[in-house]
Amino acid sequence: MIAGAEEIKRERLGTARNDTLVGAMTHPSRRSFLATGGMAAAGGIAAAAQPGEGAANELAVDPKPLFEISPHLYMQFMEPLGATDSSVEAAWDYRINDWREDFVAVTSELAPQTMRWGGLFSRYYRWREGIGAAERRPHMRNYVWGGHESNRVGTHEFLAFCRRVGAGPLVCVNFQSDGFLTYKNKPEGDRSAGPAEAADWVSYCNDPDHPERAENGSRAPMPVKLWQLGNETSYGKGGFTLDEAIQATRAFSEAMKRRDPSIQVIGWGDRGETPRGRDLWAGELVKRAGEHIDMVAMHMMGQSPTRPDTVLKGYEYQKDPARAWEELLELAARVDMRLKEMTHALFGNDSQHGLAVTEGHLSLQPHNANPVLTEWLSAAYHARSLNTYLRHGARVRICTGADFAGNRWTVNAVMIQTPGGSSHLLPVGSIMKLYRSTCGRQGAAVTRAPAALDVAASVDGDKAVLHVLNTDYRSPVKAVLRVAGRRIASGVVREIAPSDARAYVDTQHPKTFEPVEKALAVRAGDVVEWSFPARSVSAVTLTVQKEDTA
Repeated sequence: MIAGAEEIKRERLGTARNDTLVGAMTHPSRRSFLATGGMAAAGGIAAAAQPGEGAANELAVDPKPLFEISPHLYMQFMEPLGATDSSVEAAWDYRINDWREDFVAVTSELAPQTMRWGGLFSRYYRWREGIGAAERRPHMRNYVWGGHESNRVGTHEFLAFCRRVGAGPLVCVNFQSDGFLTYKNKPEGDRSAGPAEAADWVSYCNDPDHPERAENGSRAPMPVKLWQLGNETSYGKGGFTLDEAIQATRAFSEAMKRRDPSIQVIGWGDRGETPRGRDLWAGELVKRAGEHIDMVAMHMMGQSPTRPDTVLKGYEYQKDPARAWEELLELAARVDMRLKEMTHALFGNDSQHGLAVTEGHLSLQPHNANPVLTEWLSAAYHARSLNTYLRHGARVRICTGADFAGNRWTVNAVMIQTPGGSSHLLPVGSIMKLYRSTCGRQGAAVTRAPAALDVAASVDGDKAVLHVLNTDYRSPVKAVLRVAGRRIASGVVREIAPSDARAYVDTQHPKTFEPVEKALAVRAGDVVEWSFPARSVSAVTLTVQKEDTA
């Protein structure tokens, strides 16, 4: 049984640390598949470029579209975290009975495509307690994160917030408490819920003529098209077995899609106990319940340092920032490994289901509150991870680079000042904002790149976009920019390049990581070059023309 946040934390850390490094080595066929590069061909993935011989300083893109980039790709994740990190409660202004204006403003600036409601909270959340007159909503105990929740923010408030910031909603349903029986017998009553309750929630939101929703002030539907079944179903001991989870997946999806066949259902496929030992659930899930789901969920947390003398604990990184940058790059490399492993599990079952990374953040000690995540050093992990998700965009439909918002944790994209004041973006939020605002509609291949540049490419009509992290801690990297078969007519670079690797944000310095926009000098017949500063993150947007029209 789940005892609380500490046990969940240990399970998450163990799952990510052990499975990431060991999982790909326990099956010879998987190892050989990854080593031969079959993954990229199977999933349509744009692999990271290797420097070409004789063109070490060339950054070249093939503009042929490889895949459509998901309209849900850049997601934020909202969960009431009780006494642990006052997220939802801190973002609500009880004086005006609405979301804090500063919180709405910074989220609109971040512009997430998708906003998720749920997390571990969904194991004991009964959605009807969060509708109707606010003064009649019962308070509830937050069993994992401590304290009590007022339920002042419920379905209507969450969906109204999504509309205000332009994000599509994704809702996690109570999936029979992910099988944990402890939630059935609490002093407050049964906190578990079955398929009927999930289906009723779909109807409440999506049915054009739902009378109860109309009574509660919303005659028009509040459409929710993305629904996740539970959260981290395979993590921890005492929950569903794989067989039980698959059976429940079929039952929930059938009930929910009977109410609205147009919804997309996300099932859980990350690592847990199987008859073979600890392994991914994704393969068996799509084999036995694939017709009932549209995406397979996994989480990307617990990327714990493996070096015994790591500096990524507490304040040790401050003694050697260059070493910290190096270690953060190493941690980011595991994201690619985990995505390849999951894609292989789906590929081996002839599945075209998309991947939904519905939670993901970099948790370092002290747990979820390491100060390095407020500093530019953390860009090494965050920019490289987000580039990796885009390179895997043929399969990845949703990625989450951080938790969303709170007033204490540094794993968030948004920091909320309490009890009042202004909300601001943390470094990961600034990078997400930059990438989200510049990304094209289709993925493209980077065919050559200088060794120090980590690059992901996209295209949109006559635009080619490069998301570039200069991994070199000390030196700028000059690159010759080329787009195959195209002439670069003009370009703009939006660049975050603090001179100090330990530059930071706080309530007094909220705009430290605002990108600087610079025009790219382009003259007919000249080589187009750009120098990427050390440790910089850039979005390069090139307007191109076919060479024969020049």
